[in-house]
Amino acid sequence: MSDPLRTVVLIEDDPGVQLAAAQALQIGGFQVLPCDSAEQAQALLKPDFPGVVVCDVRLPGKDGLTLLRELHRTDPDLPVTLVTGHGDVAMAVEAMREGAWDFIEKPFASERLIDVTRRAAIQRQLVLENRRLKAALSGTGRLIGASPAMERIRTLVANLGPTGVDVLIEGETGAGKEVVAQALHEASGASGPFVAINCGALPEAVFESEIFGAEPGAYTGATKRRIGKLEHARDGTVFLDEIESMPLALQVKLLRVLQERSFERLGGNTVLPLQARVIAATKVDLKALADRGGFRADLYYRLNVATLALPPLRERREDIPLLLTHFAELAGLRFRRPVPRWGAAQMAAWQARDWSGNVRELRHLADRWVLGLEDTATEAADRDAPAGAPGDGTAAAPRAGLEAQLEAFERGLIEAALRESQGSVSAAAATLDLPRKTLSDRIRRLGLDAERFRLS
Repeated sequence: MSDPLRTVVLIEDDPGVQLAAAQALQIGGFQVLPCDSAEQAQALLKPDFPGVVVCDVRLPGKDGLTLLRELHRTDPDLPVTLVTGHGDVAMAVEAMREGAWDFIEKPFASERLIDVTRRAAIQRQLVLENRRLKAALSGTGRLIGASPAMERIRTLVANLGPTGVDVLIEGETGAGKEVVAQALHEASGASGPFVAINCGALPEAVFESEIFGAEPGAYTGATKRRIGKLEHARDGTVFLDEIESMPLALQVKLLRVLQERSFERLGGNTVLPLQARVIAATKVDLKALADRGGFRADLYYRLNVATLALPPLRERREDIPLLLTHFAELAGLRFRRPVPRWGAAQMAAWQARDWSGNVRELRHLADRWVLGLEDTATEAADRDAPAGAPGDGTAAAPRAGLEAQLEAFERGLIEAALRESQGSVSAAAATLDLPRKTLSDRIRRLGLDAERFRLS
């Protein structure tokens, strides 16, 4: 199976030069997509194209410099190596100024072409990996996991994000409610800030002024105007964590604010518009709490218009390798320590845990693992297992790092497609926009069994 990061779009209108260059690149281990014109090549060069480009400057129709400019308007990091037979120094200078990866003059040695292209491919791989990591830390990409439960959460966030509707997030302690709230905020496209308030940590005496703000003289010690969280958020998002801890008297005021979309500062008479979206989160059954009189039922029903139930980690154990890889990478960067590998038996032991602290507990484990503080008793089982056996800490151990993260993500996507297609590889390939053979190769490489997804 060819590696897309070893793909070269070769644009050359001279058949002899094109054939020689293609053969040299193929010997160098690249898959070559030959094109006779820039127009033909542009049909292949979609955003985030995983390969690189080698292009002659002198072409019929659109020339190489024009193509370079157009490609870099949509993807400024795409490596484009330009080739000319005219020895034009001024053109070389212009090409490099326009962002060309390199400039090769005809006639060129095969080794020179291979070396330039290999370095370009390495750079392309680094750029795409960096983009994937950045995506993993923003928007719905914050919601790490390939399980069906997390796919549903991502879909809900993508659908609810742009609407601006107030949302209630339900989930156990440490399940990631604030991460989901931040993802909703980013999916909204709002220009205002994300403002988080922990209702359980604020003393009741300062609660009202924190949320609504206060005018001078509103209370003892109030010598100047205080801007509250609702006002500070502007058209952004206010996140009320542990909403169940909000004093009952303030629940009445919050209900009125949500209904009228306006509020007043404490001690003031000016009505201010509520421009921010309000996202509340709770770790308890808010309906049951309201039924017992511990929370206002009218506020509960006002918050319950759009509810997002976040599953605990024990209900999506298949996400643990991906999450742990992500947290371990972050810990390695933070502590400036290498990320140790873990064995299959070690991972099995982690996946079998109860995880009462959910994702937060898993993140703390990743920190301890990188610092060498985590109990490694199960590593002995890995070492004692026969070579190549599931418990072998070398042959079967998932790698901690980007490759393991990408493999886990790929596995999740393929499993989701197979589940949706009820085990049909052809239908799953169509869903994933892959050739059937390519998907079959990946299923085999990942050790998946399409038959187990078929309905009995």
